[in-house]
Amino acid sequence: MYLETRVLKNQYHDSVVLMLAAKELKKRAHIIDAAYMMGTEVNKTLLADGGLLSSEMGEAHANDLIIAIKSDVEIENILDLAEELLFTKTPSGSQKEHKPGTFRSVIRDHPEANMAVISVAGAYAAREAREALAGGLNVLLFSDNVSLEDEINLKKFALQRGLLLMGPGAGTAIINGVGLGFANQVPRGGIGIISAAGTGLQEVSTLLAKQGLGISQAIGTGGRDLSQAVGGLMFFAAIDILQSDPETKMIVLISKPPDAELVKKIIAKTRNNQKPVVLCLLGAQAPAELPTHLHFTRTLEECALTTQALNTGSDMDVAKQIELEDARLHKKYQSIIHPIQPGQKFIRALYSGGTLCYEAQAIWQDSLSEDVYSNAPLKKKYQLSDPLISQGHCALDLGEEEFTIGRPHPMIDNDLRLQRMASEAADPQTAIILFDVVLGYGAHPDPSAELSEGIKKIQAEHPNIIWISSITGTEADPQSLSKTADDLQKANVIVCSSNAQAARLAAALIEQQR
Repeated sequence: MYLETRVLKNQYHDSVVLMLAAKELKKRAHIIDAAYMMGTEVNKTLLADGGLLSSEMGEAHANDLIIAIKSDVEIENILDLAEELLFTKTPSGSQKEHKPGTFRSVIRDHPEANMAVISVAGAYAAREAREALAGGLNVLLFSDNVSLEDEINLKKFALQRGLLLMGPGAGTAIINGVGLGFANQVPRGGIGIISAAGTGLQEVSTLLAKQGLGISQAIGTGGRDLSQAVGGLMFFAAIDILQSDPETKMIVLISKPPDAELVKKIIAKTRNNQKPVVLCLLGAQAPAELPTHLHFTRTLEECALTTQALNTGSDMDVAKQIELEDARLHKKYQSIIHPIQPGQKFIRALYSGGTLCYEAQAIWQDSLSEDVYSNAPLKKKYQLSDPLISQGHCALDLGEEEFTIGRPHPMIDNDLRLQRMASEAADPQTAIILFDVVLGYGAHPDPSAELSEGIKKIQAEHPNIIWISSITGTEADPQSLSKTADDLQKANVIVCSSNAQAARLAAALIEQQR
């Protein structure tokens, strides 16, 4: 076995370029594994776990790029080839094309443009966003690692100019039927969504799409917008936009529980609105007093079902419907827990969607008899001391910064999740591995094929693990909802209709063993 490594000092490349270059290397004869990663401590640990770490990498820093190649024969000049691929592979897989260097040149060449999507390193993102706003463009600021001060200043600047500044860290939006960032193919309709949670927006919009209900506008504000510091600057501006939009007949508001004063402001903001409003605050308790046209929900599934009932004029008891479906699923699958061995007692959840990870924890705090730990916990006392090592019941957000610096997001690249699945399955305390699959534009082109193949290999060594998944997506998405579900089911994965349902089923199966 041969291991070739190289450290490129102070060199940054787009994470998708790194992924494509690694996949290209892996196609070569005799190459067993290959990786391009920034030299963070987490990435070096991951390389070590994969047998790709050499002594020289110990000197690599977070701004340095590591190239590691494992082969079964010595390959001449393989590191030179690997370095060349960084400059020949682009996200489209073709040679780089000439692109304008500044927003000013883009605006000059395309005066009809009114939206900019910004996805650059956080250190540069605020400057580029201000340039776009100054040029009269609305902005979806996909980048994270933007300072709180910059976010506040950018949003105030946008509001002064009558523009939207969605983000930072706004992963999803649907504007006039066009999906931005990670977005799904959903029909047009009369439901407007404002969300401080990217995958929350995706989950609700796709659950509605499965019922034939469409979206007028879906505005992602970024996760910090409803913090006390930002004060909901863009959230409240978006409410005004949807209240005055003639195409929007109903408004859905989605967030993790914000500051209590902001909840009061949301209620006050919608009090005189004539349009029905569904408010989803994940895991929160309902406020004491609500206007008759405002409907409170605690999960993304409940939010979608309530919106559906209001839209269709149904008198459906949403809570009862969820309870009956949960009972049916538990009865169907309760026998599969029997092969579980003594000592297998924990759920290990591996999420690409941060909001879905949060929702699962919110459900489990009410339904599991033991604590749930996470790298993005509901409460600080449940913070994992090391995100690479699970503890007890564990919900891991693989889209958090420690896992995405110098790596593609887990919605794009499954390598890290498959590696973590294998390590969790090898833990004798793991009973259930739960994971999400998020479809749509920007996501992996065929995640279920890659995941199911990897899961089958893990199952061959660890047959007593129960696998549960949810799929956020639609049949119209490029990856196809039915095809994705079929692939996973062929790998003996239980596929649930929503993330909330998957979380509740996992909890029910574990608790019946107590």
